[in-house]
Amino acid sequence: MRIVVAMDSFKGSLTSFDAGHAVDRGIEKAWQHMFRPLPRVKVLPLADGGEGTVTALIQGLGGVYRNIKVRGPLKAQVEAIYGIITSTDGIPTAVIEMAAAAGLWLVPEKERNPLHTTTYGVGELILHAMSKGCRNFLVGIGGSATNDGGIGMLTALGFEFRDDRGREAGVCGKDLEQIASIRTSGKHPALDECSFRIACDVNNPLCGPNGAAAVFGPQKGASPDDVLKLDRGLANLADVASKMASHHKGTRDNRDVPGAGAAGGLGYAFVQFLKGKLEPGAAMIMDAIGLEDAIRDADLVITGEGRMDEQTAMGKAPMGVARLAKKHGKKVIAFCGSIDPSVSHIKEDLFDLCLAVTPPGASLELASEWLQQAVFEHFTSNRAVL
Repeated sequence: MRIVVAMDSFKGSLTSFDAGHAVDRGIEKAWQHMFRPLPRVKVLPLADGGEGTVTALIQGLGGVYRNIKVRGPLKAQVEAIYGIITSTDGIPTAVIEMAAAAGLWLVPEKERNPLHTTTYGVGELILHAMSKGCRNFLVGIGGSATNDGGIGMLTALGFEFRDDRGREAGVCGKDLEQIASIRTSGKHPALDECSFRIACDVNNPLCGPNGAAAVFGPQKGASPDDVLKLDRGLANLADVASKMASHHKGTRDNRDVPGAGAAGGLGYAFVQFLKGKLEPGAAMIMDAIGLEDAIRDADLVITGEGRMDEQTAMGKAPMGVARLAKKHGKKVIAFCGSIDPSVSHIKEDLFDLCLAVTPPGASLELASEWLQQAVFEHFTSNRAVL
């Protein structure tokens, strides 16, 4: 029997890797108890491109961490971690969370203002990964402290943003309005060999009432006047880039692409200047780990998360796993810490069985043990689907 285990994290207690291996141990214990030959279990990590993506993929796929010093959102040096995964064909892929270099968590609450933050460190992470041979990039862009349209990242990569007197315009949100020209002659030559897949779960355009500044600026410390200035700056960046694009065949104005406004316009920068592709985070990660191929060869699929609720219904990773399982006619079971009654329709439509596994009054510190025990009890009971 072949079983694919693809567990999401149990927030605050288990990573995807830890949850998956707790299920694996429960399966092994159950089969030994029943004196059956052990099944072939494949544990794969899940993530949505946000916090925990690097950890999930590096632990789950056997990559390595890289820890380097980069310029943080306030320009001071910070230590940032990213990961490198080498596939069977020997080609390394970098896994980056932009928040490691430009996240809101790096800015003290009293100093939060996206007029003065930059994505420069994100560019430095990309440069370091390229120096290690990486040409494929998976980038999560959630949790940003920035609204610089990606000019900080692009400046680190060798792009030049100049004002109307030919001087460097700067790398922060406040500098966007000063941009009068963009020079690409100094960009890192390896960028033309790179592919960027961007985990993006918002559909906001770059500018306007639903754009980066208006919707997300206040969360990052922007006042109403700051929001207006930032929005004008983003529109100016897009105007200058659009004029430049008009001279390059096949390049277009991407300010209205869904997701362009993600991470203060970083989504726009990847699409407009680096030919990046914006993708739903969970789906991108599932494709990167080869989940569909694994499910196609499986007899049973197991997934789960800390709490199954309405957010699950909106497209969280276990939903994607279940859809792939049903696409290939496979049985799918979800082991969840808890299950909200409001999601009964999800259970019936996509899962063969959903089990809430948290004992009353259980300690989160023992989550791995009670998840393992729940799996064991399920497969050794009359309910088991074998």
